[in-house]
Amino acid sequence: MTEAVPVDITGVLAAWNNGEANALDKLMSLVYPELRRIARQHLDRRRSNESLESAALANEAYLKLVGAGGIRCENRAHFLALCSQITRRILVDYARRRESAKRGGGRLRVSLDEALVAGDTHAVELLALDEALTALGRIDARKSRVVELRHFGGMSNEETADVLGVSVDTVKRDWRMARAWLITELIGQDAARS
Repeated sequence: MTEAVPVDITGVLAAWNNGEANALDKLMSLVYPELRRIARQHLDRRRSNESLESAALANEAYLKLVGAGGIRCENRAHFLALCSQITRRILVDYARRRESAKRGGGRLRVSLDEALVAGDTHAVELLALDEALTALGRIDARKSRVVELRHFGGMSNEETADVLGVSVDTVKRDWRMARAWLITELIGQDAARS
């Protein structure tokens, strides 16, 4: 993840946490380019006939933040972690609506980033990934959170370690183990559907 935010946003986050009306607008102007980059990264993996665009995804994340009110965030990394959760929920909800509208067909397909599938470029279904991440979360919440932060939030190992309060080596281990577990789980889900 690039350091696109040149100023310390801690003060802006504190103002938002204290309910200042214009703080969220100022915060979003600081991090909106990063939200757009994350949205583009995810939507570039989708099928070309999907209607969701990166601006719409970033705007939807903004609206959800506005609707949530003063959420406690300690720093930029924690704020972007919150945005990664919101992005995941928006994409999953969008996929569910599309699937429902087509009566079970045409799931939104996205591929896991190359690190997650160890270079394999086959696509997996977003809903299957969400289901597998939820299952992983029941077994090991931290590993599930590492995947969410890295995959949906585009965060680096260092940023993920900062958010979770663990070492970078722990994040790397969790990432490797979660990746292996998810691949096995997704292959099992795919075999069960066949």
